[in-house]
Parts: sequence; C-alpha cells; structure tokens
Amino acid sequence: MPRPLRIAIGGIHIESSTFSPHLSTADDFTVTRGNALLARYDWLSPAQPWATDVDWVPVLHARALPGGAVDPEAYRLWRTEILDELVKAGPFDGMLLDIHGAMSVVGLDDAEGDLVTAIRSVLGPEPFVSAAMDLHGNVSPVLFAHTDLLTCYRTAPHVDVWETRERAARNLVDALRRGQRPHKALVHVPILLPGEMTSTRIEPARGLYARIPEIEARDGVIDTAIWIGFAWADEPRCRGAVVATGTDADATARAARELGEHFWAAREEFSFVAPTGSMDDCLDTALLATADPALRPFFISDSGDNPGAGGADDVTYALERLLARPQIRDGSVRAVYASLVDADAVAQIADLPIGSPVRVLVGGRVDPRDPGPLRLEGTLEAVAEDPAGGRCVSVRVGGLSVFVTSRRMQYSQLSSYRRLGIAVDEVDLVIVKIGYLEPELFDAAGDWLLALTPGGVDQDIERLPYKNLARPVFPLDRDFAADLTAVTG
Repeated sequence: MPRPLRIAIGGIHIESSTFSPHLSTADDFTVTRGNALLARYDWLSPAQPWATDVDWVPVLHARALPGGAVDPEAYRLWRTEILDELVKAGPFDGMLLDIHGAMSVVGLDDAEGDLVTAIRSVLGPEPFVSAAMDLHGNVSPVLFAHTDLLTCYRTAPHVDVWETRERAARNLVDALRRGQRPHKALVHVPILLPGEMTSTRIEPARGLYARIPEIEARDGVIDTAIWIGFAWADEPRCRGAVVATGTDADATARAARELGEHFWAAREEFSFVAPTGSMDDCLDTALLATADPALRPFFISDSGDNPGAGGADDVTYALERLLARPQIRDGSVRAVYASLVDADAVAQIADLPIGSPVRVLVGGRVDPRDPGPLRLEGTLEAVAEDPAGGRCVSVRVGGLSVFVTSRRMQYSQLSSYRRLGIAVDEVDLVIVKIGYLEPELFDAAGDWLLALTPGGVDQDIERLPYKNLARPVFPLDRDFAADLTAVTG
C-alpha cells in the first residue's frame, strides 16, 4: 500500500494599507498551531473522501484584521517558525498556503513573495504548493513562480472563504495523486480598483466571475481565478491578475488569456457598489430619507477609515460631521456611530455606573488627520465585552450612540450592535466604518450610501500619493495599450 500523502498547512493572513499610519503588531494577530489549526478546516472533521489517506501537518497560521504594514520583527518570528517546523516535520509532498495575498511588511515590497521563497527553499523544488487567497490579494511574479496552484475567492463580499480553502486543498491532493505537476498561466491586468467598485453583487464583476465555472469545466483546465488586486498598498505588484492551472498547457494558457481580456475590456464599466458623495452630502440625503420608514435604518459607510480594508479605525472626520447636525444633537434623529478604537478612552469611562455623564477625548491617536481627537460629552449608556473589540462602550450624545472599542474591529455583524443594546431596525441612521455592506448589514439596510471620507483606505484612489506602483495602470493612467501576454510555467 502506498504511504499517505504528507501535506503541511500554514500561512500569514492580513491585508495591509501602506497609506495607514497603523502598525500591525503581534498583538493584532491570532496565531493557531497544532490541532487548533487543523480544526479550522471542516473537510478534516470528519475527513471528506478526497482528504483521506493524507497526513495533514499543521505548521503555523497567523491572522489579523486588516491594518497597516506588519511589524517586521513579528513577521520574521513567524516566518522563522514556519521554516523551522517544515524542517522538523518534513519531508512533505506538498503545502497548503493559507494567505490573504495583500500583506505588507515594513521594509519589503512583496511580503508573500518573500514568504513563499523561504518556504520553497526549505521544501525543495519537488513538493507542490497550493495557495488559497483573497481576491483582493496580489499575484507577484515571485509568488506565481514558487507556487503550483493558486486560487482565490469568487465573491465580494466574501461568502465563499472556506469553499476556496477547500478547493485549494482538494486541487492540491488531486494533483499529487495524478503525479503530474500542473501547468499554469498568469496574465497581469493593468487595472487597480478599490473593492467597492468591484463587488460581485453587480456588473461587471458579477458577470466576469460568472465566466469561471464554464472555463474551468473545459478539458485540460483545473482552476481559473481572478484577482482584483489591492488598491491601498504602494507596491509594484498591486494590480489585477488572472491565473489558470490545468493538465494541458495550451488550454491553461487560453483560459488565462480569455479571462484577462474580458477583465480588461470591462475596465470602464466598473463603478461604486452604492451611490457616493462626501460625508456631508451623504448626511443631507440620509437625514431627509429617514422620514420614510421604508428607508430606515439608513446606512452610511465611513469608507476611508474602514478597518476591514486596513484603516486605522480612529479617524474622527465622519463623527465630527455627524455631531454638527442639529437633528442629531437634539435627538430628533436616532443614530449610531460604529465605531472608534480608543483603549485609553474606554479605560477612563467603562467602570462608571451606567447613566453617568462622561467627558472624554476619543480617536485621532493613531491616524491624527483633521480634526484629530474629539471631545465627546454625553452619557455612558452601555458597556460590553466583544470577542473582536475587547471592552466596548456606547456613549449617548443627543440622539446618537457612539461606540468606542478597546481593539480595532469592524461592526459588520448585528450581534456586535446588540451587545451594546442596539437593534439596528429600531434606529434611523447607522454610520459604520466599512466599505461595501457585509451581508447582515446589507439585508438590514433600508437604503445605503458610500461616503468618500478621508483615511488610510481612501476610496478615491487618485487622491493617494502612489510612488512605487508599476505604471501605467488604469484608472490612474488611461491612454495606453495593455500587455495581456500570458506567463506560463
């Protein structure tokens, strides 16, 4: 009987804005090892038929909410541990690389390329490496060269995260059992767009991703994947990409070129997933709209400081504009602001009795852009522990509940609001630091606007001070012909 396949599992998963002053440190990450790492993957418990007769070896997985660039010392320690564990537990037939694909590390311009190069130096040239990624990651030439199979999410918002990881693992096992190294083809598409312009809820991204099942069902093709890329890192690798893998070289290259051409042809059709405007424009519309019960709760995305894309989570611009509205101050409009991270402010007030008056500076400590820290004067109305945000408080100012958290978090789930006593269907207006609305908020919203606010993940990317991007790239450049040549391997 042949011996079981031996496959290592590990990776570092974060997307990082180089335009955010936040530094992602080890404290921002959840690190799993051993059985806790294997328990993340439901195809192992109980094992799916394709996953049996495989010795799955956990190495290390580190994951964090998107943030600023990663502290190089934290990255170095995890990289070293991954390499040491691979040496200790090897040899391996393959590795599942569970990553985001848009990690930035201070001092590196291709963090995942650095990681996979180091991994390959330990594994050797023969084992197969399969990467599962976010579609907002980047496929650099180095990452492509050192992996054998690459796939990514096919939905934004991402509702197929675990399906993607399983597909990457299954494709790896299948390839190892065939005993044939897959053919692969990469087409870089010179487009750089924020995720909020490329949601698969709407065209053209919906139709673009809908082409994948038909193309990958063709003879000789294993998988096709489209990366939008990550717009908030100033690195040469940041741009769209298409990768196809297959058992037939010609079919694989054709698949990559075809999807790349469709992606490029649609470049002028991409638009924001919701109507946009300045924060004041959005508030003007929302405050009028809340008179209609059918439009409540009305959501506004404070998109420039979205922690789900790497924003610092403490820019106070949107809160200042909100507090300037008399309908908010006098309580005639019931609203929620979610949220600001400020551990010091939480520590100052969280132990007070509920109902206590509070006067505290909030925000502007990490990203101090105008207006900087704000004086919040109101009443402490709730205190809660949140698995993501740590100790959290809600301060009532007129008709507004302001959420302040001890740790950076994104208020994308209704349960997080409920912990602080808020049922969103009972309020008029919700301002949330987010980009496109995640599924629970999208379903709850009566209507929605995307505010183009300042921050480390500014949606108006033409306002960002890029210096290191490979140019030309659309839409920063428009009058050029794209080179859609497929790089094969």
